[in-house]
Amino acid sequence: MSAPALYEEYKSRVVPALQKQNGYTNIHQVPKISKVVVNTCINAGLADYKVALEEAKNELSTITGQKPAETRSKKSIANFKLRENQAIGAKVTLRGSRMYEFLERLIKTALPRIRDFRGVSPRAFDGNGNYTLGVTDQSIFPEIELDKIKRNVGFDVCIVTTAKTNAEAKSLLIELGMPFSDKNRLKKAAEDAAKEAAAAAAAEQKA
Repeated sequence: MSAPALYEEYKSRVVPALQKQNGYTNIHQVPKISKVVVNTCINAGLADYKVALEEAKNELSTITGQKPAETRSKKSIANFKLRENQAIGAKVTLRGSRMYEFLERLIKTALPRIRDFRGVSPRAFDGNGNYTLGVTDQSIFPEIELDKIKRNVGFDVCIVTTAKTNAEAKSLLIELGMPFSDKNRLKKAAEDAAKEAAAAAAAEQKA
């Protein structure tokens, strides 16, 4: 079985690019993604709560290709009809090939399918080099059959990296193709496009 395309790109292009950008002298200093955690939570007050939980688990399994584990409440909250140790959601922890396959589908296929998509927030880092992205419903993933969706399932995608700072983590995710919405990223893209256009025009003149 061949390695995921995104992992091959990380090794061949992203690592050298990050070494050049950040001045890493040792390849082991280059940050990498260690795991991706995808989790969802269900409203315990729903009349068909147990059915909703099973549906969410099935959707998570379809999206990630891995069986999810149930998450449980730590304490009772009467106002939310929540009991201690009650199953309230599901999560999947991805590593290795499945992690890179999921990220590639998320970045290159799912996110661009969001209506009026203008990039993801650059402010969702936790201060320790990890990034969390919220997805409002599962329909952006092509694996989900739209005519079989019974309810929207929102979930969080937490990308855990070995980066020591948010800036390092952001540079890693940018190189992997994460479409951040901040102006600096858009400005750089515009500048790069202008340089490419100028180079192409100069080449035509010489020809």
